[in-house]
Amino acid sequence: MPTVEQLRHTLINSFATTDASWQTMDREPHYDGVMSKRLAHHKAAAQLGLSVDIVPPGKRACPYHFHYVEEEMFILLEGSGTLRVAGEMLPITAGDSIFIPAGPEYPHQIINTSNAPLKYLSVSTRAKADICEYPDSGKYLASTKGGPKTLLNDGRMHRVKDDLDYWDGEI
Repeated sequence: MPTVEQLRHTLINSFATTDASWQTMDREPHYDGVMSKRLAHHKAAAQLGLSVDIVPPGKRACPYHFHYVEEEMFILLEGSGTLRVAGEMLPITAGDSIFIPAGPEYPHQIINTSNAPLKYLSVSTRAKADICEYPDSGKYLASTKGGPKTLLNDGRMHRVKDDLDYWDGEI
């Protein structure tokens, strides 16, 4: 039987503290200063992802993308901005919940178009394998969980224009 402390470590994480688990992405000019705290890593529920994200004014949370397998949900805690989705720009504000299904119909990106920080929860399914496509740059990320760490989510980034024949390089 696990101890109370073991149960707490396995099941509970707090986003109220600002400790070393906060990560920043410095990618000027659009992504500088994006802060994220991953809360689901090393927790018992292996199929759920959760992070807290803070996007400074005028910045973007991530590139415009969609997943073929994973679904995402965003819960806006503070601030306002714009959801770029399916080629449209939708205003979003604190209290909004955004539900993004898997598939190419809803490529999405959160942009802080306000003068104050935008803070939200990111919830996702954590598939063992996924393909994430980036329509603006013609890239895709093929990822698996549990392999050798090579890129985001143990994956490999490719460009669609470099598509290879199935038999290329085979003997």
